[in-house]
Amino acid sequence: MSRHARTGDLEVREPLLTCKHLEPDSDEGEIIFDRSVRPNADVQRRLTYEEAVEEAGFGLFHWLLLLVCGWANASDAVEILCVSFLLPTASCDLLLSSSDKGLLTASIFLGMMVGGYMWGYLADLRGRRKVLVMSLTVNGVFGGLASLAPWFWLLLLLRFISGIGVGGSIPVIFSYFSEFMPRLRRGAMISALATFWMAGNILAAGLAWLVIPRTWAHFFLGSLDFQSWRLFVVLCSVPSLSSALLFKLLMPESPKFLMEAAREKEAIQVFRMMHKLNMWGKGKDLQDFGLCTSSKHREEVEEAKTRGSREWRLASILKKALLPIKQMFTSHLKSRSIVLLVIFYCISFGYYGLWMWFPELFARVEDGGSPCANVSHPSPQHNQSCYPVKTDVYMEGFIIAVSNLPGNLFTIRMMDRTGGKALLSCSLLVSSLSVFLIYVVKTKVHSLVLSCVFSGVSVIAWNALDVVGTELYPTQLRSSALGFFTGVGRVAAITGNVVFGKLVDTNCAVPILLVSALLLTGGLVALLLPQTRQTELT
Repeated sequence: MSRHARTGDLEVREPLLTCKHLEPDSDEGEIIFDRSVRPNADVQRRLTYEEAVEEAGFGLFHWLLLLVCGWANASDAVEILCVSFLLPTASCDLLLSSSDKGLLTASIFLGMMVGGYMWGYLADLRGRRKVLVMSLTVNGVFGGLASLAPWFWLLLLLRFISGIGVGGSIPVIFSYFSEFMPRLRRGAMISALATFWMAGNILAAGLAWLVIPRTWAHFFLGSLDFQSWRLFVVLCSVPSLSSALLFKLLMPESPKFLMEAAREKEAIQVFRMMHKLNMWGKGKDLQDFGLCTSSKHREEVEEAKTRGSREWRLASILKKALLPIKQMFTSHLKSRSIVLLVIFYCISFGYYGLWMWFPELFARVEDGGSPCANVSHPSPQHNQSCYPVKTDVYMEGFIIAVSNLPGNLFTIRMMDRTGGKALLSCSLLVSSLSVFLIYVVKTKVHSLVLSCVFSGVSVIAWNALDVVGTELYPTQLRSSALGFFTGVGRVAAITGNVVFGKLVDTNCAVPILLVSALLLTGGLVALLLPQTRQTELT
């Protein structure tokens, strides 16, 4: 910044940074900065979002935020993956065929598809924190109620509603978390947040190993035969409910959202709270400042509330709800949106299609061989070997979950060095190879080793996608975009689970080789993404 000074008794004046709004279609964006000399040097300074985040520092607040958001991410993993661990025993109690199992594993993804975009849009309109509390509560309540379902159709319905809650928290949690992070630490911290998915995976596998084989967890609740797998489902709902409570009691709204909504005073309070916690014991005070905010978002919200009849307002809300998709695929964001759509479909079909069936596939090879060796598995109606429950399948699930750890540590260390694009592409290509080799090998040990490789490498792709996805879109589209793409991923996950359910008994090779081909496609398409390493959030 330039300075004007003269000798003697003349004063020194500094140009002040002020915010100036442009027309919406200006090439320079909505806000620019006007540097001018003013006679009053005590005029309050005004900071951009990135400047305010830097002023707030980095420390205790961000580690607390990581724990709370991480626990929410882990709770989503527990709720999604718990179905795969209860399949071997629940299928006996509810007399499920392989097609029924495919529908059960797909039901939560169908709910996530419905909830993903809806919650993402509401988060961009009403705020991240409020949506997180509501979606996590829906997840936990209906996930827990699923344990009491005496009929298969009711279990499907409750898992579907639980999935609506999961569909909201997954995309919003990463938008919310990234909007507190300094630019140079964002990649590593989002990667650290993504590692909590591994923690949820390990928690689900560990609970299944500890609870489902236990006979003491079996009792009658009225006419309901409450088997151990039902207690497991109840325990899996606790993380979501506790996470909703933590957000309600401890966490503030995203300052980036508050600035976009022209709620300057609230945003400043959040930055001051962040600074206070980050500088605890250091004795540093945050000087007074203002923020460069936008009134556009607030005006749109007020217009939707006040203008027209109820029918007009409903039509307006529907139109605006679909507007983010239009903006994603008609503006300069079109090419990256198409690429991400392909990647999300490929990785979701491959990962969830295979991962949700790992326990079932390993249950079929208890006596050795490859997962596809024993395709003539007996139907559950005639299977008398479900009880006592065999523990090997849960031990193997736990080992595969723990194998995520090296991939997560690698991502945290390398994300800010290489960027998400390179990690995403390379990990998808290696994942494709590992799945192909799972089909090729002929022993149970080799299948387990390659499954661990797939687990450890594919998690790198998910972590990189979490980082890239938050950096490719501006604030007013970020949650909506991630919600849309997670919805696309849920369609792929549903398709993958239905395909496995239909073919696992008759032609096991088809879904496994299809997973390998899709992961290969996703890895190649990822090369078309722009590099976003340490980019500023817009």
